[in-house]
Amino acid sequence: MVKEIPLLSIVGRSGSGKTTLLEKLIPELKQRGYRVAVVKHHPHAGAAFDLPGKDTWRLAQAGADHVLLAAPDQVLHRRSLSAELPLEELVAGIKDVDLIITEGYKHGPAPKIEVNRRAHAAELVLPAEALLAVVSDQRFALPLPQFDLDDVSGLADLIEERLICNRRRRKHGKKAAQD
Repeated sequence: MVKEIPLLSIVGRSGSGKTTLLEKLIPELKQRGYRVAVVKHHPHAGAAFDLPGKDTWRLAQAGADHVLLAAPDQVLHRRSLSAELPLEELVAGIKDVDLIITEGYKHGPAPKIEVNRRAHAAELVLPAEALLAVVSDQRFALPLPQFDLDDVSGLADLIEERLICNRRRRKHGKKAAQD
């Protein structure tokens, strides 16, 4: 039986700090012993991949075990496409990690954490019911966890509790029931 790897999307406006947050979050998760894959969504054709200073390069430098760039015209590892693939199909080939994080895919099926900076927008892109948490330099009157931009430890605790440990509990619970 194929184990389902938890999927999490980091979303927000362009320039809000999604990649910067991931550059901090990935090492925190790695330090806790997790293997992490990242899928970077690029909304325009002709994306550059793994160039020094570019997001995919930065995410690899941060320690991601697997980095995938998805654009409307290509998926890098290099594969030509006539149309953009659904997120589920993109991540189907990723194995041997504990968590897959996407940067983007605000309308995708994964739980979402929105990154927001007051300098870019006073309001969130998504409604509260679509979010697992918010990471921002401002507070919102919402009934969900909110973290400061530098609180990667707290954010990692939430991810561990809600996504990674839930997966382990389900896996161990099924095994215990079979024994």
